[in-house]
Amino acid sequence: MNDTPLVEVPDSHLDAFRLGDPRYATDPAQIFTELRSRHGAVAPVLLAGDVPAWLVLGHREIQHVTADTATFTRNVARWRLRERLPAHWPLWPMLGGGESGAALLYTEGEEHRRRSAAVAHALDGDLLEFRARCEQFAEELVESFAADGEADLMSAYALRLPILAVGWAMGFPPERSNDLLESVTTMLSGGPDAIDAQQRLRRIGLDLVAEARRAPGNNVAGRLATHPVGLTDHQLLEDLLVVATAGHQTTGNWIGNALRLMLTDPRYTDSFARGRLPVGQALREVLWEDTPTQVAAGRWTTRPVELGNVRIPAGDMLLLGLAAANSDPAIRPLGGRALRGSQAYLSYSHGPHGCPNPAREMAETIAAAGIEVLLDSLPDLTLSSAPEELRWYPGVWIRGLQSLPVSFTPSLYTGRAPDPWS
Repeated sequence: MNDTPLVEVPDSHLDAFRLGDPRYATDPAQIFTELRSRHGAVAPVLLAGDVPAWLVLGHREIQHVTADTATFTRNVARWRLRERLPAHWPLWPMLGGGESGAALLYTEGEEHRRRSAAVAHALDGDLLEFRARCEQFAEELVESFAADGEADLMSAYALRLPILAVGWAMGFPPERSNDLLESVTTMLSGGPDAIDAQQRLRRIGLDLVAEARRAPGNNVAGRLATHPVGLTDHQLLEDLLVVATAGHQTTGNWIGNALRLMLTDPRYTDSFARGRLPVGQALREVLWEDTPTQVAAGRWTTRPVELGNVRIPAGDMLLLGLAAANSDPAIRPLGGRALRGSQAYLSYSHGPHGCPNPAREMAETIAAAGIEVLLDSLPDLTLSSAPEELRWYPGVWIRGLQSLPVSFTPSLYTGRAPDPWS
């Protein structure tokens, strides 16, 4: 990541933590604890190029920010630094820069309500059929490596299953799955290739838009293209890309984080492998413990406001520390343990811009099917490296492993199923 300063750092951020620091990728929970101890519920931070922002760490404070859309807007035009940052700034794809500013994420008021309802309708398909497809894809992926006795569960399974499932639901051709996976992952990393990856993703999406206009099918793209809200092609493209990106990255790394905990933490071994909890409930505990959605981007103040222990000027950017809020001592006082049965975690954000229920149901369906099929097929999975040797992808927004090597007893399959990625 290029650390060349792009703007003058304000006095409030002279000693701020840089979210590009390697320690953040390795142990964000410790960073959040240190920031909370030093600053309270809201901490000054710096992004790539020393761009200043305020990271909201408190559970109550995030609920306040996401509910008060008049003071904390999603309209990036309110950001007073917007015109001073170059078009190639690598974090623009996640902050509404360029063409992505037309997406649902950056709308407000009545427009947001109408478009949000349209997306929720488009996602609300046949969940039973979707579950069956998820199981089919999971079984095909397991069969592609089961005879080997070893695999990298991130590249071979956790990240592939959601792109196949979400791609099928949306109407993407299966042969574009590799391009989708590579483009989304590179874009979210916030590295020097993020803008190019965003453009590749947009080209893939344009093909889907054209097909949805020509012959709308019974899929997310078709339902959204024909919804009475009347999206333009550009709006349709951007909203479909939001769904594809969020649906893949969060779910794939949710599966990966759950498998890591299952393989390294006896509490989660009991929950998943030994059936102490239903898989859906065990997965929700993972959202408390190690959510893939670490930080959500982009609220901008419309007026000076006091939040936590700081006074924030108008036009400043706030980041939502979703993972930090999930470990806020104000809601997790019992030794930091997950709140069993409670769904007060903020992994899906909160308020009008929170993840819609159909999207949550799809994500849990993919993750649960993936865990269940894998454990039924390969019940003796063992981590092939020391836990401390596992490496995490760099980046601000998502927490996910670069690889998760495992070994297991080779299956009795006499041959491999066709690789859906070939």
